[in-house]
Amino acid sequence: MSTVSNRPSHAIVDEMRSIWQLSWPVLIGQVATVGMGVADVAMTGHVNADELAAVSLGASVWSIVLVTVMGVMMAINSVVAHEVGAGRFDAIPHSVRQSLWKGLGVGIVACAATNACALLFGHLGLDAAVAAQAALFTHVISIGMPAFACYRALYGYTASINQTRPVMVIALGGLVFNIVVNWLLVFGNLGFPRLGAVGCAVGTAAGTWLMLAAMLWWIRVAPAYRQTYPFTHWEGPDRAEIGSMLRLGLPIGVTYFAEVSAFGLISLLVARFGVVQVSAHQIALNFSSLTFMVPLSFGIALITRVGQALGEGDAVKARHVAWVGVAMSAGFGLLSAAFVAVFRWQIARAYTNDPAVQQLCVQLLLFAALFQLSDAVQVATSSAIRGYKVTRQPMVIQLVAFWIFSLPLGIVLGLAPGWLPFGPREPMAVFGFWIGLVLGLSVAAILLTWALARLANTRANAAANRAAVKVA
Repeated sequence: MSTVSNRPSHAIVDEMRSIWQLSWPVLIGQVATVGMGVADVAMTGHVNADELAAVSLGASVWSIVLVTVMGVMMAINSVVAHEVGAGRFDAIPHSVRQSLWKGLGVGIVACAATNACALLFGHLGLDAAVAAQAALFTHVISIGMPAFACYRALYGYTASINQTRPVMVIALGGLVFNIVVNWLLVFGNLGFPRLGAVGCAVGTAAGTWLMLAAMLWWIRVAPAYRQTYPFTHWEGPDRAEIGSMLRLGLPIGVTYFAEVSAFGLISLLVARFGVVQVSAHQIALNFSSLTFMVPLSFGIALITRVGQALGEGDAVKARHVAWVGVAMSAGFGLLSAAFVAVFRWQIARAYTNDPAVQQLCVQLLLFAALFQLSDAVQVATSSAIRGYKVTRQPMVIQLVAFWIFSLPLGIVLGLAPGWLPFGPREPMAVFGFWIGLVLGLSVAAILLTWALARLANTRANAAANRAAVKVA
């Protein structure tokens, strides 16, 4: 049975190089995209704790919906990658056009869902001013959701035909735009109104529409897209095609929702413990999301590489690609764990000047260091599985890990530890929730690794048996 371990070393190095060539522009683009949220939190953290709390709560809702949309739209990655591997380039334009129709519908629904979630802020026991500011932040930032969904359709298309440079350049441009608008509107510089948290929402919403326009322009003018250019003619929605993509993408969206909603719901539950706890939690979570972009980028590259190998009909190569990518992701997880543990004070100080928030954040970053490895492994393995066009199994595993293990344990430890026959008697507040997160990510990593091994070996062995029958 062929695995990474008994492949020639040059084959492993070659695959690592291929994954890196695909993933590093995606990485920079992902970091730049998340950097918008980092800039929002960091800049409002230097205004006051109330503005930071408002952004933290609004960003929690925005992030849950945003990442869910990202997952739903990721179906196009697998579809186009398989078509590229099989050499069916003439089928790609139709898939992209239908993915854009899907994105428009998903974006409108996501916009409505984001606004509906803002109603929660009035029922969390928050200071009235903080709740009102968080709700306004959410209403404004939701305007960018349709643009984001359509952008992710084009993002998946361009990544799956091995064109990842525009993802990097456009995201960097969006980050610069966001920082400039924040500087003008958060602090009221150069005569602009001082909007605080709402200024961040304006910058992010406008930035998403700018990024969509930039991606459309790039696809229009770059020679690399001529063979698969999707805008040669008008085409209305194809219910069958969109339905097929939704069946593939919705489980991915639910998978992403299961994880990110666990993090986001914790932010809402922690809000009852005051501004310091919710702010420290958001800073630690925000920085963790930044380090997560590296294994996520490896994962996006894995969807492309595994999908293309399967499109070529080479299941053994697909298995090899999958495990090389998982190993790369795990290696980074170990490095990032050491970095977060060693530099936790510097990280906290970069976000806020408040000593109480800094002190609590430093403690939470130790928990973040603990789950770096499991977080890296679970995203790589789930992405490799999606490359096989298998999306329901990762969804079930993530739901079990976060909604059966992580959240229940976090709620009990954080709010009512007396329910347990052992352990602390007093609520652990934010620490209890982070213990639950460590457990959930560990369960997800173990189960997804098992699922990938089973799937990859089954497909590779079946291909080998078919080849043996043909030879016989």
